[in-house]
Amino acid sequence: MRGVSRRTFLAALAAAVPTASFVRRAHAAAVDDLVGRPETLRALGEAVLPSELGRARITANVDGFQRWIAGYREGAELVHGYGTSKLTWAGPTPATRWSTQLDELERAAQRAHARPFAALSIAQRQELVRLALVDFKEERMPPVGRSPHVALALLAHFFSSDAANDLCYEAQILRENCRPLAMSSRKPLPLAATRRS
Repeated sequence: MRGVSRRTFLAALAAAVPTASFVRRAHAAAVDDLVGRPETLRALGEAVLPSELGRARITANVDGFQRWIAGYREGAELVHGYGTSKLTWAGPTPATRWSTQLDELERAAQRAHARPFAALSIAQRQELVRLALVDFKEERMPPVGRSPHVALALLAHFFSSDAANDLCYEAQILRENCRPLAMSSRKPLPLAATRRS
């Protein structure tokens, strides 16, 4: 380290430490914000998740999404895609951006209807979400952590779940669970039957 003075090195180190600390604090504050006032996120879930789930399961999915956000760690190694051994890592926390977007939905609701987002009808909420996503041009659902908007992240989180797969096939497949070999030839129960049990 001949070309860099000790003072320059320590100044650079001191500047780097607060940045990492600031990112961690911003993530924690955004998570606290999402947990502390969940009504906007729950109202968003009711607007974008399939209505077939019913209110209780929509709430459960939103709560699962909140846990996913709380557990997000920048730089964590991600599971590599099927057919590739290339390793990838989690990017910067999206929680701060998503928290801001929920605030923007609240402001849009007040401007358009003079009411909180959660107090609007499902149709009114969906219209505000459509307006927020007007610039989103991708044809595929983005990965949860790379979703440019919290509404898309909530959808991506749901559609990567067992519940979404089961709803699609109207059967209790539970693709992420291990079943004993003896049950592998058994046809999954229809969802209606599993809801009654």
